[in-house]
Amino acid sequence: MDAFTAGLLQRIRATESDLTRARNEGDDFLVEVEQGELDDLRRLAAEHGVQVGVPTA
Repeated sequence: MDAFTAGLLQRIRATESDLTRARNEGDDFLVEVEQGELDDLRRLAAEHGVQVGVPTA
């Protein structure tokens, strides 16, 4: 796995975690911010052929 892919997947995991925390805390504004970031990261992954949610070795 190259550095771009590893970094992108790490950012997606971190953003998913932040989104979950924001939802659990009831912070609607932060939920919107994190969801937008996650959408952008997933779009970037798709544009570069990076599969999200697939276990890596």
